[in-house]
Amino acid sequence: MDSSNNKLFKFMNAHLMGPMGKLASFRIVRGVMAAGMASIPFTIVGSMFLIINVLPQSFPALAGIWKVSFDKISNLYMLANGATMGILALYFCLVFGYEYTRIQAQEEKIDVNPLNGALLSMMAFFMCIPELVFKGGTATLITQITKDSKIIDGYAISGGVTRLGTTGIFTAIIMSIIAVKLYAWFVKKNIVVRMPDTVPTGVSRSFTALIPTAAIALTVIVINGILMAFNTDIYKIVAIPFGFVTNLTSTWVGLLVVYFIMHALWIVGIHGATIVTSFLTPIVLSNMQLNQKGANIPFAGEFNNCFVTIGGSGATLGMVIFIAFFAKSAQLGALGKASIVPAFFNINEPILFGMPVVYNPYTAIPFFLAPMASMTIAYFAIDFHLVKPMIAQPAWPTPIGLSAFIGTAGDWRAIILAFICAFVAFLIWFPFIKFYDGKLYKDEQVKGAEEAAA
Repeated sequence: MDSSNNKLFKFMNAHLMGPMGKLASFRIVRGVMAAGMASIPFTIVGSMFLIINVLPQSFPALAGIWKVSFDKISNLYMLANGATMGILALYFCLVFGYEYTRIQAQEEKIDVNPLNGALLSMMAFFMCIPELVFKGGTATLITQITKDSKIIDGYAISGGVTRLGTTGIFTAIIMSIIAVKLYAWFVKKNIVVRMPDTVPTGVSRSFTALIPTAAIALTVIVINGILMAFNTDIYKIVAIPFGFVTNLTSTWVGLLVVYFIMHALWIVGIHGATIVTSFLTPIVLSNMQLNQKGANIPFAGEFNNCFVTIGGSGATLGMVIFIAFFAKSAQLGALGKASIVPAFFNINEPILFGMPVVYNPYTAIPFFLAPMASMTIAYFAIDFHLVKPMIAQPAWPTPIGLSAFIGTAGDWRAIILAFICAFVAFLIWFPFIKFYDGKLYKDEQVKGAEEAAA
């Protein structure tokens, strides 16, 4: 058994830890992680106002009260949703541009200003938002108002500028990369306007960005022009590969792969949740916005923390409760009591590194299987319309049941589903943690006897 486990861990080290460790160190990935973290307060606040707006859909008895109260001012308070979820790509663009520039400056020792990087990224992104076509040999901004679409002077409108929402996140990231790379290249090659040392720093930095700004603008114009000649644009091009990834995560098999990779990374000591979710954040946010418009996509919003990894990676809440109150070994008993409160808030690093789960052959199997099982139950419950999909964004540490209730905008069945998922995950953990606890207990007894004899 030890030999086979060693082979397994060696295989995972070689084929997962190395490549994923390198991937996590990439500057672009770190920038995306920072942008995802920065977007959290905006998605949560925007979701809270959305919940107020749709609550009568879950509780029809409230419809009359809402009609004479909240419905009358919904256009007013929903501005908070439009200015958060509605322009989420803009927040991603600014934070990614800032962070990516900061990393370039720090690691390449280039005198680039993160604020300039953020603003240049925003400029490049905004230049891609309007839709244009060649009409009669002339570049023309599209104006098209039909039953299904509303495009005015190139801007697609639907309760705000559509392309500033979650659909624009990937485009924002790509244009930010182009802008920051060009900015850094021009500064590195010293192709900038240099001001005398007597000029204030703020003014000097503005002029340093002058030539890169012109170069970035011209580059984006050329990109847009070439794509327009082929009757497309950057948004439509980006939608092709990322549309494939989005469709993959909308399938049960695709999600099995996602959760396998996430937990395989944890097993070899890499924070799998952070790496994997940094790539998936734009997708789940976009899916959540589609659900708000009537779609029924299971993998949206905080689906992961509401139904899958309840208690933290590995879906460990039930297991932690068990060892806190029923473990025979002193080691697991003490660890469970110390970890039980954080576990209710989906924090389980004490378990992952204290048990430990990392590199532990006794806990590897349930660590993989429990979240896959809970994901499967939640996926099909939503897919079969037994529970409403996620349309709001609760804070990820929100306790079991409450997070699902908030995320589905008040569907009481989501609470039951969350507890079923947690219970099934515990059933998978039970025989393994029982065996592991028994082994530790015997080891402690032997050690105690040896110490007493000494």
